[in-house]
Amino acid sequence: MSRVVRARYEKGVLKLLDEVDLEEGEEVVISIRRDIRSVLRKYKGALGRASLEELLRLEEEAHAQ
Repeated sequence: MSRVVRARYEKGVLKLLDEVDLEEGEEVVISIRRDIRSVLRKYKGALGRASLEELLRLEEEAHAQ
């Protein structure tokens, strides 16, 4: 099974923000990717007058390539 879930990093621990169906002690493989929205907000304005929605659309298009 493969699924994307959100998590928050706090004090050295990843805390899941979404429910997961896992057995106690089950091991998983985690791929870490920053939320693109927080990255884009940080640089909003530096990239011209594009809105956050326009930048998100461009990011989606880039991943589809």
